[in-house]
Amino acid sequence: MSDAATPGTLYLVATPIGNLEDITARALRVLSEVDLIACEDTRHTRKLLTHFRIQTKTISYHEHNERERATKLCALIASGTNIALVSDAGTPAISDPGYRLVRAAIEHNIRVVPVPGPTAFVAALIASGLPTDEFFFGGFLPSRTSARRARLAILRTLPVTLIFYEAPHRIAQTLTDAREILGEREACVTRELTKLHEEIARGRLSDLAAHFGNEQSARGEMVLVIDRRVIADDTTAHEPTPSIATLVAALEAEGLDSRAALKRAARAVGLTRAEAYRRLVAERAQARNE
Repeated sequence: MSDAATPGTLYLVATPIGNLEDITARALRVLSEVDLIACEDTRHTRKLLTHFRIQTKTISYHEHNERERATKLCALIASGTNIALVSDAGTPAISDPGYRLVRAAIEHNIRVVPVPGPTAFVAALIASGLPTDEFFFGGFLPSRTSARRARLAILRTLPVTLIFYEAPHRIAQTLTDAREILGEREACVTRELTKLHEEIARGRLSDLAAHFGNEQSARGEMVLVIDRRVIADDTTAHEPTPSIATLVAALEAEGLDSRAALKRAARAVGLTRAEAYRRLVAERAQARNE
């Protein structure tokens, strides 16, 4: 007879993005019944647990300790411990830590159970009034202007609604960049969803850029939703597509290898991979000679 412990379960538990009434009955039950809760910030999660009189022990799991902590948590689950993973707000692993732990759990044949609930980008999309049938969620755009504009250029031809998270101090510039790279489009910016100062601002990219240029308006957690269509009467010329070298550099900075980055950059500007490679070589040679 085997003495091996029956493995536990990893629960991925969505928590409110603001309004505590949005937590589900199932999430409360799971958080009460598991042996341990892995939190992005234990102090933040403790406020939620205290509000609902949940006394389960917590452990930190955030971007700075994710790799080593994933190994430890998997070992605990393998020995029979049931663990719930939560982020500070919303659904774990959506622009928050969690991916590495889920991958490690799968590799160790550990049962992974999602406990669904609030997700900010979904709430923003359905309230935006923009098409919901097909969309692309891009997480946070790059913070550097050149990389952000290159990323937008790559996405310009996607025939889907575009969705991004953005920091308040960058929202006005991101809206301006989007207007120049994507063309004038209908858009929506939500901030502080489900909270006391919730705002859902709809309009053209240029109008929203002007609105959020006011520092008093640019506060709180934000989601940007952009229509797939350029407004028909937009006659303003778009900025030129960034060079192949710029696109490749931006994609490599996001984690793609050089081959994959070149392939995606070529597709973004409508070139074959061979043509894009020749242009890349020429642009790099020119840069060295300048």
